[in-house]
Amino acid sequence: MSNENYTIPQHVAIIMDGNGRWAKKRMMPRTYGHVQGSKTVEQVCEAAWKMGIKYLTVYAFSTENWKRPEQEVNTLMDLLRDYMKDCIQKSSKNNMRVRVIGDITRLDEDLQLSIRELERVSAKNTGLNFQVALNYGGRDEILRAAKRLAKDCAEGKISAKELDAMQENDFEHYLDTKEIPSPELLIRTSGELRLSNYMLWQLAYAEFYFTDVLWPDFDKKELKKAIDYYNKRDRRFGGI
Repeated sequence: MSNENYTIPQHVAIIMDGNGRWAKKRMMPRTYGHVQGSKTVEQVCEAAWKMGIKYLTVYAFSTENWKRPEQEVNTLMDLLRDYMKDCIQKSSKNNMRVRVIGDITRLDEDLQLSIRELERVSAKNTGLNFQVALNYGGRDEILRAAKRLAKDCAEGKISAKELDAMQENDFEHYLDTKEIPSPELLIRTSGELRLSNYMLWQLAYAEFYFTDVLWPDFDKKELKKAIDYYNKRDRRFGGI
């Protein structure tokens, strides 16, 4: 494929799956896989920006992940604490803007404060836009958006006539991703073939790339394979 026809997607979303299986293959606890997986995130962010990707969104913790064993949940939260603190410095160094999507109100107060601080200090950065989906679920996001819309209607901010005329892009202003474009490409690692309640609205017309590679083994080479696959797709958006 010639370079002039090679397209880099503006926004890539990733379901980072396989940390636990990666660790099990090495006779290590699942938590070891999560530690390695967090290191992979940093490498993929760097590779994505160098390739020309402007937005990268990763699924870090879903609304359903609370069902996991308490020790594993606690380890994930501690990893997120460390990551948010480290990311404050790294985001400035790498000129990266970081946003968190999802309902963070269920998280511990110190983690909520770290998230708000990270978003504040990185808000003016002009490099990669990096979104972390944390306590996120696609259905939950749409429900929360609908509640915000209903509240605006109840308070008279939106009239019945305006509601009747509302378009999809108007409703998108109530989603967590209101400031960013929808992904053109979804990558899921570890061989699972499902969305797992991830960005259900935003991924309506995305291309899906599934790989058997476990997340800690995902690297620049694997990202390039996903982009190559994306370039072979014929994106018609419902047309001919």
